[in-house]
Amino acid sequence: MSKTLITGATGFLGTHLLNYLLKTNKKNLRILISSEMPESIPNTVEVVKGSITDSETVKQAVDGISKIYHLAGKVSRNADDRRQMYAIHIDGTRLLCEAAKKEGVKRIVMASTSGTIAITKTGEEIPDETWPTPIEFCSRWPYYASKVYQEETARHVCADKVELIMLNPSLLLGPGDARLSSTNDILKFLSRDIPLIPPGGLNFVDVRDVAVAFANAMQRGRKGERYLLGGPNWTFEKFFGRLERLTKVSAPKLRTPAKVAFWGAKIADSMYRHWGKVPPVEVNSVEMAEYFWYLDSTKAERELGFLARDPGETLYDTVTYLKENFLPTESFK
Repeated sequence: MSKTLITGATGFLGTHLLNYLLKTNKKNLRILISSEMPESIPNTVEVVKGSITDSETVKQAVDGISKIYHLAGKVSRNADDRRQMYAIHIDGTRLLCEAAKKEGVKRIVMASTSGTIAITKTGEEIPDETWPTPIEFCSRWPYYASKVYQEETARHVCADKVELIMLNPSLLLGPGDARLSSTNDILKFLSRDIPLIPPGGLNFVDVRDVAVAFANAMQRGRKGERYLLGGPNWTFEKFFGRLERLTKVSAPKLRTPAKVAFWGAKIADSMYRHWGKVPPVEVNSVEMAEYFWYLDSTKAERELGFLARDPGETLYDTVTYLKENFLPTESFK
């Protein structure tokens, strides 16, 4: 019987995808993980442990596989992580696609990000999959640059030999982000560590809805296509306002011009690094929040049956998970 491989199966999205596949009675699953094996994974799931950047490990993981969910990655706004992100996203994807092509794998559903498509200066336009890659913005931030090159690498290696479908979700929220890869900004809000309201806007989506979309894409996605996955398009002011009403934690009131905030963050970053300390605010985060990350998910809704749940439910479940796992009760008194 054919086997399905999931890379990055212990990450935020990977955990939810694996759980969804198991709940829907999908069998013959193999996962490639670089971390310790979570106790929650049943022994019916075959495990290959190692790095996506190691050719022998990848060859072993792909042996006998017919379909692949490629989710392995590293989410970081820290420029110091550039080399690691490029290795995982570009070199790892190249090794995986080359091994898949040799093994005769039929289909790869790969996780990218909405940031390779949907970034604008004003938020007046809502990008869909026809929007050109915003190279001007992506080239500034190593994570998004590495994802642009990842997409190009996968297309080039898979070519007409392996069916490639790419899914581009926006900011993933929801319960279960044990590594705080996507929900750290919510934690900062709860900890009152966000001093001002950024001028831009964001889109976010529930990780559980994205997991279902990945499973559907394996069955229904059209080869060679990209699909944006997102929820509401909100300004940061509206986003923080909703969090304030939900959590009773006061949202930041200060509004600072984008350039003032950016250069203030740059100066603080230099000072803290000189002192050998971790800067309180990431410069890239401040700059990214100047822009609008709005998107249109109509194509995924039409072709994959994608449906984003009520954003209030997503925020509630995200906050509940973070409060139960990362914050002391005293923080909310």
